[in-house]
Amino acid sequence: MQRKFNKRNFLALSLAGTSVALGCAANKLAAQTTEDNVMTRAEYQLYLDLFNVNDPAFIEFYHPDVAFELGNRQMQGARTILEFYANVKKYIKEEVTCTEFVANSQTVAVEIPTRFECIADWEDSFWGIPLRQGQILEIVTFGFYKMRAGKFASIKTARYKVVKDWS
Repeated sequence: MQRKFNKRNFLALSLAGTSVALGCAANKLAAQTTEDNVMTRAEYQLYLDLFNVNDPAFIEFYHPDVAFELGNRQMQGARTILEFYANVKKYIKEEVTCTEFVANSQTVAVEIPTRFECIADWEDSFWGIPLRQGQILEIVTFGFYKMRAGKFASIKTARYKVVKDWS
């Protein structure tokens, strides 16, 4: 089955600027599959758009039993990941972009520059140091997603370089 999602639809959703519209598009995309079951760059971008605006619909891209390795932290299950980010995003505005994207039916590999801006003081931050409002970190990360039934079943990330350390 061919996906009924195209660049024009994506741009229309982006211009609408509503997380509700993005969430509906994510639900529709998650329910559809291509003949070779390969995630497209546009679908991955929709995932990032949902994630960047902190729309909980981003978990529609996750298999319910997804395993996520984020540095030394390991999380199991889409709900666990959603709860982790709900806490992080009280303190951090995170903007993830994608500069490289490669996919096949089993794996998605990306290069994702990320900007973290501390929006509220965070004494016991995820990074293990106290953070103050206004501090910024910019990094480049590699992400590897194993796919199951068209969703992320395993996520592994590796920091490639720090562009700008917390300042």
